[in-house]
Amino acid sequence: MTAEADYPDRRRAWWLVIVLALAGVVSVIDRTLLSVVVDPVRGELGLSEVQIGLLQGLAFGLFYATVGVPLGLMVDRYSRRLMVICGVTLWSSATLASGFAESFGELFTARLLVGLGEAALSPAAISAIADLFPPRSRGRPVSVFLMGQAAASGLGISVASLIADAAAAGRFAGLPLLDGLSPWRAVFVVCGALGLVVVLALLPTREPPRRLLAGTRPGGMAQVRASLGYLRQHASIFVPLYLGFAACFLASYGAAAWHPTMLLRAFEVTRADLATVLGPLKLLFSVAGPLVGGFLVDAAMRRGDPLARFRILAIAPLFVLPLGFATFAPGPLSAMFLVALGPTAIAAIGTTMLALLQSTVPSDMRGFAVALTGLVNTLLAAALGPLVISLLTEHVFADQRLVGYSITVVVLPALLLGSGLFVLAYRAAVREVAGATAPPTLMAEIGAGRLTARE
Repeated sequence: MTAEADYPDRRRAWWLVIVLALAGVVSVIDRTLLSVVVDPVRGELGLSEVQIGLLQGLAFGLFYATVGVPLGLMVDRYSRRLMVICGVTLWSSATLASGFAESFGELFTARLLVGLGEAALSPAAISAIADLFPPRSRGRPVSVFLMGQAAASGLGISVASLIADAAAAGRFAGLPLLDGLSPWRAVFVVCGALGLVVVLALLPTREPPRRLLAGTRPGGMAQVRASLGYLRQHASIFVPLYLGFAACFLASYGAAAWHPTMLLRAFEVTRADLATVLGPLKLLFSVAGPLVGGFLVDAAMRRGDPLARFRILAIAPLFVLPLGFATFAPGPLSAMFLVALGPTAIAAIGTTMLALLQSTVPSDMRGFAVALTGLVNTLLAAALGPLVISLLTEHVFADQRLVGYSITVVVLPALLLGSGLFVLAYRAAVREVAGATAPPTLMAEIGAGRLTARE
């Protein structure tokens, strides 16, 4: 076990976490901008509801899913800092280019590149954090990194709405790139340019030393086979764990993509309402989620209860269920409250899941394990969630104002399924710990006397 004194200076470690969190903020803002300007984009480019669903899901998710695992493997062997810098540069440039798209195809391509750039961030960041802090102290930095992404969902709504209103009022007249752009285009250009500022903050940071010497595991396809073999050996834990995570985020991604539009259509709120009410509410609740998750994870580690993380995952989806009832709220304020409340538990699920993966896979497999969450989440959640909701709205309910009903039909079953799958993962972990066949990293912690499994 590496002594805590061998880890980097805490101030330098926390500075890198903060910069990575800022990159996470930018990534989520750029990813979710479209949800605030759905109807203006539809009107100017002549798009259908399903095409918007594709832009919010498949367009972003296609590259995010297909290149995520290869990038995760690279994270385990190459400079994570450099990969994040390249990723931020690519997705920010693509976001900026989205503001000049003239067709569905051009906007689809730009969204593909946003997904490609963002695919490296989480694997690289989580792997780096694991080398910056000892195991018993990782919950809080992971929660800070995820807190940035969670807060960005609310911040993005406010920022996008304020930029669109400023453009509509003519406040960008005479500015390079922005002069004469329609409000939705100005949103993409301004937010893309902000991302390039984060690159400047990343340049002076340092790559953290790895806890495992390079070359101790094979590279290339041999590395893939070794990593998949490890997961297959403990499939009864990892399969429901990954699928439960994807089910919860199918609900989250689908709701996040369409809730602003639902509020605009069904409750007749304005973009100013989104900026001044929904954005701050989501920001407040979203920040709380990772903090709660990080506190619970670290508390479980300190009291010697490793399986508590599975139990947190099993219970948390039940606290997201109100998200599916926002469309039935009696008024716009209560609807916005329900929309904002859901991300709290979703963010806690993300914090707990990533902290759990750090303790259940070898240290040189963390990038792959985190990238695999991106692959499964994108294929089953990010790509399907917004698309299924748009299909239900257009072909089942056949009324754009009933998009909230489509959200309910998708969100509630997905969350209940996620909770059930996490229960299966927990039961499998209990059996493997009892039989001393659990993942070696987890058993090593128990054997070292730092943790005691509790059934």
